[in-house]
Amino acid sequence: YGFNGVDIDLENGLNATYMTQALRSLSAKAGSGLVITMAPQTIDMQSTSNAYFQTALNIKDILTVVNMQYYNSGSMLGCDGKVYSQGSVDFLTALACIQLEGGLSPSQVGLGLPASTRAAGGGYVSPSIVNNALDCLARGTNCGSFKPSRTYPGLRGAMTWSTNWDATAGNAWSSAVGPKVHGLP
Repeated sequence: YGFNGVDIDLENGLNATYMTQALRSLSAKAGSGLVITMAPQTIDMQSTSNAYFQTALNIKDILTVVNMQYYNSGSMLGCDGKVYSQGSVDFLTALACIQLEGGLSPSQVGLGLPASTRAAGGGYVSPSIVNNALDCLARGTNCGSFKPSRTYPGLRGAMTWSTNWDATAGNAWSSAVGPKVHGLP
């Protein structure tokens, strides 16, 4: 089929040892052009001791991007230890900060969000909030009440669930977020 990568999107846990071995084996066979992405739920990236986060760190040298699902989540702790509710710029930035300060490179961190209110049970935010979160993380501007202690130029960008849902909404998400991603430092 011409596949050039694999996306790890397991929502009922994983074994970091075996997943690391499997991805390293696949990488050895496929070569340096292999794209490896992950789409964990927010709970899976709350701590570097979580198996999902451990796996990301274990394969950091071959990992392309982690697009955490900032939806269908409820409230979560941010990197400052405060509780943030989904659906806000603070939720996006305070949770991305955990990954960025936990060992992932900015180029390995993307924001995964639903393209429309119908695409997920909760967590939809307007494209302007996604853009504000990208600005906050990459430039230190347009933050909410949470502002990271430093900026993360080279942030990978954003992923949406899904292009089909975006199409049903007139491609509003990609039309607004795409130019922002392409203009990131």
